[in-house]
Amino acid sequence: MPVYALNLFDIANKDEYLAYARRSAKEVEAHGGKVISLGKFREAAQGDITPRTVLILVEWESKEAFESYCDDPALADLHPHRENGTSNYIWHLFDKLDDLRPLLKVSDE
Repeated sequence: MPVYALNLFDIANKDEYLAYARRSAKEVEAHGGKVISLGKFREAAQGDITPRTVLILVEWESKEAFESYCDDPALADLHPHRENGTSNYIWHLFDKLDDLRPLLKVSDE
């Protein structure tokens, strides 16, 4: 089942993040991921989360595909560039839904 990874962060070091970005798209794809959206923060419409400058939404074939990207020993030199190039990182996984009915289902209590 596909999962979505929501990445929200600020750029802390452009050179470090560029070193990550140069390889990450190819590696994400090789591990079953696809970048769905890139965004730059515009404004807060509602809510109290501290804004982050960058949004990246990645669709992964499965949670296992995501984990294979995170845990691949061949990428051990890649992930530190993301970690050193960013700050205030939020990385959340969401299950893919076709609609909201599973969340709105009334319990039989």
